[in-house]
Amino acid sequence: MSTTRHELLHAFDLLLAPGRFKDYGPNGLQVEGRTVVRKIVSGVTASRALIEAAIRAEADAIFVHHGLFWRGQSGCVTGWMKQRLGLLLGDDVNLFAYHLPLDAHPELGNNAQLGLQLGLVAHAGATGRFGEQELGFLGTPENGEGFADAKALAAHVEGVLKRPVTLLDTAHRPIKTIAWCTGGAQGYFEAAIAAGADAFITGEISEPQAHYAREMGVAFLACGHHATERYGAQAVAGHVAAQLGLQHEFIDIDNPA
Repeated sequence: MSTTRHELLHAFDLLLAPGRFKDYGPNGLQVEGRTVVRKIVSGVTASRALIEAAIRAEADAIFVHHGLFWRGQSGCVTGWMKQRLGLLLGDDVNLFAYHLPLDAHPELGNNAQLGLQLGLVAHAGATGRFGEQELGFLGTPENGEGFADAKALAAHVEGVLKRPVTLLDTAHRPIKTIAWCTGGAQGYFEAAIAAGADAFITGEISEPQAHYAREMGVAFLACGHHATERYGAQAVAGHVAAQLGLQHEFIDIDNPA
């Protein structure tokens, strides 16, 4: 089975509705490749390693969360940009990238899929969202019982994501309401506190969040930018591939960040 580049773009746009979001770069088709698509490779970031792996896997299209182009770049095609573009253009491979739209999708996005992996259920409707553009999710563990404390939550997250977690916790109290937003969403911590969270799960931590956690008595868990965003791209690409009868393969390029 095959489809066209245009039909594939339409399917992604229809699912992720990129026009709804103010974003840091272009969502959709970032690099145009061959017209006919039979196989999609998905990954987190359009790194050279992923592009090379996708070419070895004979992909016609690559679908990622972190594309090549971001607001504030110089626009020069040199160094790493030249290398990545050279590979894509040389092998005529399409690159599709969706940033905030991929974070936000209620079933297949990064936040929804991280919640699924961790056994967290978002509250229904608007009460299950918080933060700018309502990207953050708020809910409870699916077992309905919560965690004895933040250390127990951190141990659970480490077991699922298979990587260490940076934990800030001074309250040492039960964790029932949990907020989460994948990747570099440490700036959402104050909104998570205001939404009533006992703990906040994200990818990274910056200097201010340690103080907020200590002063407000809300636990902060930095679980890895890459580790928290491994699930959305493969879920969306897999869904669209099945819809259009295409082959799909997720390739995880390890990243300690």
